[in-house]
Amino acid sequence: MTSTAVVALPPAARRARRKGAALGLLAWLVGIVFVLPVLWMVLTSLHSETDAATNPPSLAASLTLDAYRNFFGAGGGASPWPALINSATASIVSTLLVLVLATPAAYALSIRPVKKWTDVLFFFLSTKMLPIVAGLLPIYLFAKNTGMLDNIWLLVILYTSMNLPIAVWMMQSFLSDVPVSIIEAAQIDGARLPTILARVVGPIAGPGIAATALICFIFSWNEMLFARVLTSVTAQTAPVFLTGFITSQGLFLAQVCAASVVISLPVLAAGFAAQDKLVQGLSLGAVK
Repeated sequence: MTSTAVVALPPAARRARRKGAALGLLAWLVGIVFVLPVLWMVLTSLHSETDAATNPPSLAASLTLDAYRNFFGAGGGASPWPALINSATASIVSTLLVLVLATPAAYALSIRPVKKWTDVLFFFLSTKMLPIVAGLLPIYLFAKNTGMLDNIWLLVILYTSMNLPIAVWMMQSFLSDVPVSIIEAAQIDGARLPTILARVVGPIAGPGIAATALICFIFSWNEMLFARVLTSVTAQTAPVFLTGFITSQGLFLAQVCAASVVISLPVLAAGFAAQDKLVQGLSLGAVK
């Protein structure tokens, strides 16, 4: 006959277990707080305008896809596809340009640091301290005098310049973890800078580069102030198109929620597809 002995955990282990359980519960609560508004938005988008406008809201109301049909122009409204294509063009092209420009700059500031490289990084970061609205009037006058108003390529240039400082700052910390000995070995073998960046630095710092690209894409996709002031019809982006559902005739809550869900999907899909790279990239250098 055998008996199973219960081994009591030491006090330190019990405290650590209770602390871990408390932190886990706190993490779940924070996650629910962040996800609940998104779930509420999705639920509201599946209600009719009458049910969506009730106060207090009716959770048991019948579900319908009318708001999505109206968003995509089934009810005779404007089609969202030009705005979505403009947002995708401005976000993707500007993100690619940021990566092309930020990678050599971060390489020079980390692996081959220039003199007073910390001052250079601070200068890059200081450009983000200026409120966007402070530079709105000069940019508008420049766009008007050069005939660039309502031009998607003006937004590409603006988004590139806006995201470049933060991209250089992030990638500098990522590239600083690349072993210099590997780069020196590649140089001894005759590899030039473009080859080193593409075949040596790129694979090692891939997660960091992916995290930087995702953040730049999100910033570009969600930007609305410049797009609202500098575009009208031809270069209208998705966030500006979304504001069209708020009119003097009233707030079409179900359509606004449906439009918000559709416009948020590309960002959510990109984040979900690159979540492993994002976590790896943001944690580079955290553990030495």
